[in-house]
Amino acid sequence: MNTSEILATLRQQSVQIWVENDKLKIRSPKGILTPDLQAEIAAHKPEIMAFLRQGNVAISSHPISRDNDLSLQTIGRLIGEIGDKLNLECKQPIIDPRLMAQSLTVTFRPVPNRYKNEEILRFREELELKLHSYGVKVLPWEKAITEFHYKINIPFLNWKKTIKNRVVKSGVNAVIDVDRPPSLISRFKKNLAEKLYQIYSRFIVKEQKISVTRIAQLIGWAEDCAAKYIEDPTNTQVIVLTELDKEFVNSETPYQQKIKIGLNTLIRTFSEIVIGVSHSHFSILNMNLSDSVFSIDEIDSFVLNSLIPKVYVPILPLPLSKFQIEQFDSQQSSYAQKLVSLGNKLAETNLFPSGSKLSEVIKRKSYRDIVNVIVNGRTGVSYGFVAYAEPPHYVGEIEITEREWKNLYPVEGFSIDEVRKNSIGRRYLKTKIGTEYKFKQIPDIWILSARSGSNKTNLSLESDIVRIGLTDRLLLQLPQGVDSQVVDIKPSYDVYVMLGIAMSAALYAPNLMRNGLPMIHFHGYPTAEWFQVNEHYAGVNNPSVPCGTYESGVFNFLSIYNLVQQGGNITLASLIEPDHGTNIIAYDLEYLVERVKTGCEKGEIELGGKHFASLKA
Repeated sequence: MNTSEILATLRQQSVQIWVENDKLKIRSPKGILTPDLQAEIAAHKPEIMAFLRQGNVAISSHPISRDNDLSLQTIGRLIGEIGDKLNLECKQPIIDPRLMAQSLTVTFRPVPNRYKNEEILRFREELELKLHSYGVKVLPWEKAITEFHYKINIPFLNWKKTIKNRVVKSGVNAVIDVDRPPSLISRFKKNLAEKLYQIYSRFIVKEQKISVTRIAQLIGWAEDCAAKYIEDPTNTQVIVLTELDKEFVNSETPYQQKIKIGLNTLIRTFSEIVIGVSHSHFSILNMNLSDSVFSIDEIDSFVLNSLIPKVYVPILPLPLSKFQIEQFDSQQSSYAQKLVSLGNKLAETNLFPSGSKLSEVIKRKSYRDIVNVIVNGRTGVSYGFVAYAEPPHYVGEIEITEREWKNLYPVEGFSIDEVRKNSIGRRYLKTKIGTEYKFKQIPDIWILSARSGSNKTNLSLESDIVRIGLTDRLLLQLPQGVDSQVVDIKPSYDVYVMLGIAMSAALYAPNLMRNGLPMIHFHGYPTAEWFQVNEHYAGVNNPSVPCGTYESGVFNFLSIYNLVQQGGNITLASLIEPDHGTNIIAYDLEYLVERVKTGCEKGEIELGGKHFASLKA
């Protein structure tokens, strides 16, 4: 194996490797470092150390702390990334941005000759250097693209044409471009392409679902944006550099106005990420609608902890194919009723702005159809969630002795050193709490959640609540009488986050879950001064992975574990997601509502990134 192959193998096995004081350090789950693998590492040690030292940052710094002795593979399976009978493999969570960077490939689209924005050009040059220094593969444009031919056939117009285009290969993770104001000719071509697409959609395929790639082929010839040059838009993100929007990043701009500005900017540039640049500051925008602003001298930290994670894990909802679909009677669920009450009581905080219908924001049908595929059929977007976890469900002993643990059986897909099962199939986890090892039953987790796109502060008990289960697989229970083929009733983007919080609380902070666990998420932050005795926060220094990703669930799981390890009682916890917002959980609904209302009244909790700096300090 060469150096890259060795590091890739270690990454896939949850092994952390870094350089500290000119020594190669390794942290590995038990049994992973076989004699053969150790020999490969020893044989390539100088090359591995040289690779890890690349860049202008302190590569010798310790990797993200994980002292709970659970492998990332096990944590991932615990929060729902589990295989089925046909596929026992689950996606390996990567939470170290340096490891993320090593698997990424990006390219920069050439800047037009007439482009004169010197600030953006300087930033673009610096960005390319920083990405390369962290191990991201930066392909020259000519090596990133390939020739592609496709046919367009419009029978009613008797128009047939074979179009040749040069497109970015699907293996490239991101294309970085500059904002290019449309000319009169390009506007005409786009309007013509849109009319032809509408005809094709209505009369040729008769409104059937069209793939993203096919839509891009049909309209791409008229586009001047980077999306025109992408072979597969589901695999390659577009990042656009543009002038900093001062209104958007202004802390005094109402967040509802920021939603409109942000969505229109993303749609206008037809991109997943927009970086606004000025001579002194820059910002980053994606569908999380973060208004994070950075000083121009913070580009090192920005590239590693903000940009690389967003390229590595794009925002995508959990597809319904992940779940076993069932139904439940929401009228008979006391926790569904508590969830409705939770939303109602938080209405006056204004932390949950109304969502936006995609049909109202995206005027072009072709763009709307592309977004429809990407967001898994959702008709709208909303910002924040409310959820209520039921007390964990156990069968038999909640905790067993080490002797009893040793007599249990292996569980397919898990390390026998971490998870085992008893004769009736209940699984037990070996985990470290403080200085002791505990052997705890892995409970069944059930969460009542508002459906994606709903009005979180005015939920309908009959049609807005879904019940999400995590046993040995993921389950989704829809309200009785609601046809998911007719009504847009899909789970929140943040399913992994909800499950990560609930599972970690059940294992490490059971007092929080004893009577159920209210959970809220909003796109803002509290100040550090808001917290009282036994109220804590964590996650401020985590890489800013987008909402709803598998990795964000892992980070929230670890945040609760780390808070518990610090000792003391927890009545409320704020789990921070940089460039995104805050998850707040508490032992009691009324307590959570009262504390959040008080914070809003005093200006200690607000939407947007205004208070993030106080938490960072």
